Amino acid sequence: MATIYDIKPKFQAMLRPLVVKLHQWNVTPNGVTVSAALLSILFGLLLYIQLHPVLLLLLPAFLLLRMMMNAIDGMLAKEYNQQTRLGMFLNEIGDMVSDAALYLPLAIWIDVPVELIIGIVVIALVGEAAGILGIAVGSTRRYDGPSVKVTVPFSLVSLRLHCISFRFIQTFI
Repeated sequence: MATIYDIKPKFQAMLRPLVVKLHQWNVTPNGVTVSAALLSILFGLLLYIQLHPVLLLLLPAFLLLRMMMNAIDGMLAKEYNQQTRLGMFLNEIGDMVSDAALYLPLAIWIDVPVELIIGIVVIALVGEAAGILGIAVGSTRRYDGPSVKVTVPFSLVSLRLHCISFRFIQTFI
């Protein structure tokens, strides 16, 4: 089954000039990782507190920015020999905190039971943790499966569109 990770080489090639510049400016992978997590928490808080539809419309662009930052921190670490254990820890925990911060506020925006959104977030976090366990057993970090970080936003957007279309159809019945 093809995944969004299949486009990773082209996505990284697009980001490479920026990664080179960031390295020249002495930006560290950990700095990018922590910045991405903090921005995600702030955006998630805005989504939760503001309740403004414009923020919801900005969410896909923010998720793309977060995906870019996620790729950038890894590229900086690998291509410039800056991989550290702390960096791996920050990256994995930062991803999970960011996911929760961005997806949980959607429980108030998507017209489905709150428990469903919480369930999706829990499944996504368990999927992330399972992927990390590959390292613990002497293998590699796994990114495949239906609940990986890149697939979840698309699932939530699809769920939202389904709810909107269902409501639209109900108006004619």
